[in-house]
Amino acid sequence: MDILTEIKLSAEKTAEEIIETGKLTKGDILVVGCSTSEVMGSKIGTDSNFETATAIYEGIASVCDKKGIFIAAQCCEHLNRAIIIEKEAIGNAPYCNVIPQPKAGGSFATNAYRHFKNPVAVEHIRADAGIDIGFTLIGMHLKEVAVPVRLVNNKIGEATVLAARTRAKFIGGERAVYDKEML
Repeated sequence: MDILTEIKLSAEKTAEEIIETGKLTKGDILVVGCSTSEVMGSKIGTDSNFETATAIYEGIASVCDKKGIFIAAQCCEHLNRAIIIEKEAIGNAPYCNVIPQPKAGGSFATNAYRHFKNPVAVEHIRADAGIDIGFTLIGMHLKEVAVPVRLVNNKIGEATVLAARTRAKFIGGERAVYDKEML
């Protein structure tokens, strides 16, 4: 098996795992930050690789598309970590005019932009779960109560994969009763 096929399969398994662990359902948003440099064993921001990003995107999208989950692709710091997402996912929220490029937005966000039906860029999103491939700092795009998820599939190529799901806030104090399905 070649390296790009391995990367695609790793991305697919990682997406399956966070979707299951995070109990994501149709219409939910999965934010993905991805350093292809880190995946290929280089320092973040030094070796953007479009083919690697394509493999990762295809692996994640194959799982999300089947379940009706929106991918929110985080751009790199050159675009202030803006998000590329399907316009359908944001309703009437405002969006920006930018088209990511491999060296200005990142290869993963560029892939998403090219594959989405109606892509837009937004400055902020509140996703239901997230995958951080190579320490890209996705936390700013998660809902307020993020819960770290220890993945079994915690490597894609050479990059460490971190993940989080979100949950509803607890309110009410010690006498409150909580819905265990929402934990």
